[in-house]
Amino acid sequence: MFPLCLGGNVFGWTIDEQRSFEVLDAYFEAGGNFIDTADIYGRRGPDGVGASERIIGRWIAARGNREKLVIATKVGMSPDIPGLSAVSIEESVDGSLQRLGIDMIDLYYAHQDDPDTPLEETLGAFHALIQGGKISHAGASNYSAERLEQALRIGERDGMAAYVALQPHYNLLERDYESELAGVCERHGLACIPYFGLARGFLTGKYRRDGEQVDSPRAAGVRESYFNERGFAVLDALDGIASAHGTSVAAVSLAWLVAQPTVLAPIASATSPEQLRDLLDSTRLELAPDEIERLSSAAHSLPT
Repeated sequence: MFPLCLGGNVFGWTIDEQRSFEVLDAYFEAGGNFIDTADIYGRRGPDGVGASERIIGRWIAARGNREKLVIATKVGMSPDIPGLSAVSIEESVDGSLQRLGIDMIDLYYAHQDDPDTPLEETLGAFHALIQGGKISHAGASNYSAERLEQALRIGERDGMAAYVALQPHYNLLERDYESELAGVCERHGLACIPYFGLARGFLTGKYRRDGEQVDSPRAAGVRESYFNERGFAVLDALDGIASAHGTSVAAVSLAWLVAQPTVLAPIASATSPEQLRDLLDSTRLELAPDEIERLSSAAHSLPT
């Protein structure tokens, strides 16, 4: 598995199909094979919601490279087919398969927990998809440690689908994963595949105390969440380490994630091949133990 998962959330949202193909081509040519999307990604252009899956599907068809890829998508957050009931999962998977133009999804996530549906029903539905050859593996995203533990025990006990991966919100500045979820993943052998590994762009270094305004649909939320002494202390530490290695702040941020226990590959998205190059540097960067500790300490050294 390639140690950087390409996020497809920007496809059909902040970049159009042509630019998406350019990013996908650059990632694949660099050896990348792990692409993450969801049934609700993509909001603009003729495809609307679901555009990300459609764009990825058309790219796969054009390049003829399906057998060399690991494709992950998600179910459970669509306003049209909400939740994780057996009916919702069965209907949603067929839509994703059609949009992606493939016969089997390699990793199919529950996009968020559904407390209104029994875990047994959800896991039974995933098991049926595995048995029917529509998905290879099931994963979880946005689960609490308690609910994830329950789901894993039910799957193991009753011979239903067992989650093999967790996609949590985790980066240098968002560390809740470490308190309980990391332990669940370690005990059960789940791969951690973090989303927002770059804190919605803040950990790329493009946001600065007195820098230019960043033109991004996420800019307001980034400023509200990370424009504080703790955030800038982490950027200062990232700047020093990036300079020492002759690489980008984004690469160091992602390399720190890869170095964490249980993490298989962080997810990161790019809007151009040039931006992707900075992210790809993380796959060749190995941080020293003192550098990892310096970054970890910087994130904990000051209040928000």
